[in-house]
Amino acid sequence: MFKKFLLVSLLGCIAFPAAMAQSTQPDYRVPSSVRVEQQDSAWTVMGKRLTLRLDPVTLALAIKTPHTHWNLVPGDTNDITFKTNGVFSQALTDAGIQTITPYQNGFETGLKLEFGQFREGDTILDVTAQLFLCLEGVDENVSFRAVITEGRAAVQQLLWPRGFEPASYDATVVPFMQGMLLPQDWPRKVWLYDSISYGRGLYMPWWGHQQDKAAVLVLLETPVDAGCDFAHPAGGPTHIQPRWANSLGRFAYPRKLRMTFFDQGNYVDLAKAYRQYVMDTGHLVDLKTKIARTPLVEKLIGSPVVHTSILYHIQPDSSYYQKDDPSANHQLVTFADRATQLRQLAEQGIKKAYVHLDGWVYRGYDNLHPDILPPCPDAGGWDGMRHFADVCEELGFVFAVHDQYRDYYFDAQSFDLRHTVLNLDGSRYTGSTWYGGKQSILCSSFAPGHVMKNHQEIHRQGVKLRGAYLDVFAVVPPDECSHPEHPVTRQQCLDFRGDCFDIIRSFGGVVSSEEPADWAIPYLDLVHHGPYALDPNPGKGPAMGIPVPLLSLVYHDAILLPWSLGRGEWGIPENDLGYLHGLLNAGLPYLSLTPDAAHRKQVETLCALHERVGLLEMTKHEFLDSSHRRQRSTFADGTTITIDLNTDQAEITPLLD
Repeated sequence: MFKKFLLVSLLGCIAFPAAMAQSTQPDYRVPSSVRVEQQDSAWTVMGKRLTLRLDPVTLALAIKTPHTHWNLVPGDTNDITFKTNGVFSQALTDAGIQTITPYQNGFETGLKLEFGQFREGDTILDVTAQLFLCLEGVDENVSFRAVITEGRAAVQQLLWPRGFEPASYDATVVPFMQGMLLPQDWPRKVWLYDSISYGRGLYMPWWGHQQDKAAVLVLLETPVDAGCDFAHPAGGPTHIQPRWANSLGRFAYPRKLRMTFFDQGNYVDLAKAYRQYVMDTGHLVDLKTKIARTPLVEKLIGSPVVHTSILYHIQPDSSYYQKDDPSANHQLVTFADRATQLRQLAEQGIKKAYVHLDGWVYRGYDNLHPDILPPCPDAGGWDGMRHFADVCEELGFVFAVHDQYRDYYFDAQSFDLRHTVLNLDGSRYTGSTWYGGKQSILCSSFAPGHVMKNHQEIHRQGVKLRGAYLDVFAVVPPDECSHPEHPVTRQQCLDFRGDCFDIIRSFGGVVSSEEPADWAIPYLDLVHHGPYALDPNPGKGPAMGIPVPLLSLVYHDAILLPWSLGRGEWGIPENDLGYLHGLLNAGLPYLSLTPDAAHRKQVETLCALHERVGLLEMTKHEFLDSSHRRQRSTFADGTTITIDLNTDQAEITPLLD
């Protein structure tokens, strides 16, 4: 294929900004210390600390820090994916016209790469890609920005910049659920449960690498339609690179990524750099601020979490239906009986608790959503629910319900297929996984209306409801909907979910959801859990890589995170005691309705620890030996928690009162 290479030559080098014509007025501008050169066709961007070297033929990029070299792999045949009559991929360097020019905008200095005249057979595509590679700011972060201009042809995906060569690093750091440190030669295969931002694969939109004592942070600054490609075969090496997705079939808006390099750093430094970023951008809303806006949240500091239920009813077409044991498909406990159990718990010395109630709706847990009212008649209906809420209020417990506005059940009163998510290819999801049987996905644009409808009625009925858990919103990545009556981008989906959280708060309630996906943390007071990724799924098994508390290092003082206390429970690596991970992360404990003395003692210890440090930053985490089984966390007041996962021992310094 014929190509035109328009590589703009420089005589010597250029420093920006260029001098202006002579003037009688003094020039107060400070010239950039970054220099751009072209030598032997390669382009070099030189700052005080970093040097970037770009090969224009392969797009391989080398980055030199004062003490370390980092090399990114060259482009490949799937750099950019187009959709015309079909879908196909090409290398960026397949473009018929390619130009590279120096670029400067006042805070970034580097290169602009432009690619045009891509071809599909004999047809020139009306797509242009402008890529900007710069050093940014005093700290010399490396900034990558992609701007795509589309005509009839559309860009479906862009893989740029490419990932680092495996020889450049010893270990990979990924906020895969709570967090994973993955040595390059890890003996087991590792995969992410999902690879788009805000799912379990990337709770937070960043990852990084460690190279001896050095480290690099890769941060998606436009994360909503972004994620990563990840692979780690048994024995390694690890491959991970950014992946930019389309928005409703178009590339739509500029995408940006930054890299920050540390000559001395590890996974803690990467987490702290991201924490600084969310502080700088106003995204970190700490618990003290959340208490100021919803005073009830203060009651949850040092409070155990009681998770209980009313009705589990499994429909015959559900994947959970037990044909051989019909009685297992309908399990009912009345509101009155659950209230009695709470009184018994209080008699054992439990003075405060957060009570999460499942299955309170008309036909029980995961049934008939979003048309869930009135409360389960067989359990006591409105009167029973009011009584249960009154007992919680009397005991000083915070009462919250499980609620759900994504799964849309075919037998819901309002069900209409036109209100479901319509995919770009014209398909709709249907399935029968959950207890309620056949369902689709409700377009997120309708969710706020249903939340308002239901919670207005609950409060109108005099139920003293003090919070709600909106299921899956903070763990399932955002949906897109292409229905012409209610089109929704991923960003708009998150906005609608946020509106639902705000409605719960408007009633004075504690706001919670399933897991601590980064986008939702400013909205949420509490989540259901946020532990570690296991093989083959979070239910049970060995840890994926080495567990590290990345989420806690960033957000401990911004979210209330409960922990299961048993051995090898959900999200807890097999053979590990959940209680120890709860201590290390200074989280809240789950409390059984019928606790024994040992369980109560663990709960008391965790609650006392949370009373002390629940509103504080986790400042440090460290491994105390090469086995990674002895660990220590440190909090802003100097409190340290040391655990030994082999001996089940823990030490809190200073001692709790």
